[in-house]
Amino acid sequence: MNLNTSIEKFIAYLQVEKGYSNNTIDTYITALNQFDEFLTEAFGTEIDVSMLDGDDISPYLGYLHDKGLKKTSLRLKISAVKSMFKFLYKKGLIESNPASSVILPKKEKKLPNYMQVKEVEKLLNYFDGDTFEGIRDRALVDLIYCCGLRISEALQLKINQIDLSNKMLKVIGKGNKERYIPIGSKTLETMRMYEQVREHIPNREKALFIKPDGTKLDRFTAYRQINNAMGMVTDIKQKSPHTLRHSFATHLLDNGADIRSVSEMLGHSSLSTTQVYTHLSIERLKNAYKNAHPKA
Repeated sequence: MNLNTSIEKFIAYLQVEKGYSNNTIDTYITALNQFDEFLTEAFGTEIDVSMLDGDDISPYLGYLHDKGLKKTSLRLKISAVKSMFKFLYKKGLIESNPASSVILPKKEKKLPNYMQVKEVEKLLNYFDGDTFEGIRDRALVDLIYCCGLRISEALQLKINQIDLSNKMLKVIGKGNKERYIPIGSKTLETMRMYEQVREHIPNREKALFIKPDGTKLDRFTAYRQINNAMGMVTDIKQKSPHTLRHSFATHLLDNGADIRSVSEMLGHSSLSTTQVYTHLSIERLKNAYKNAHPKA
């Protein structure tokens, strides 16, 4: 079986059986196409995956490293290749897994970026309360921070997924997994205000967050609006909607929230993914002690 056919079968599996999002699928396609480019440069002919072994795949690490990729990107691309060959082997499409001996680069221990509570308040107050876009953007930011949403989850929300009377939000996360998250009273006020102006938009789609013409708010516009607003209220280096999700988790744990509850609200499949935020809280405690205690 040639590599292109193998990639197509694997991508179809991720779409149909695993239910991965379009963004995740695009990431896999990009990574595997780059692997295809590497093998084409190395062998110069169409590749039969059954003929590959670990020695053919291992140099791909050096190939990516020479392109100046960060360790996070290296891990992602190698992981995509390993996942594909694991799939092919499990489905009986190849007799052995040539990528099983390829070791992933060590994961960088990088603490999440987050905003201070006062910075979040400044961000919410930054948006213009006299325009549709300003009211919408404030509602979007408020909901992401209040519920710890991924930007993709927020933009996929339908109007019927928010229950203002019961103060709950139904979220469809990664792998189409459903979770329910409580909505704070202040955020409810923001959402009610947004829903009032949203109702005056004619021919509107069912998406919760829409543009003035009634079409669904797109990812690019949401990123631009939020990132620009963040630039006006905070000096943190990495500014993105995901920073609000990090802030949600950090602020909850700082105030004594149970890590399992936080993990459930974030939609993490593993508790270990959430534990990075506990490390962040510990670092903050250490700094507070160092700066304030006379015996530090």
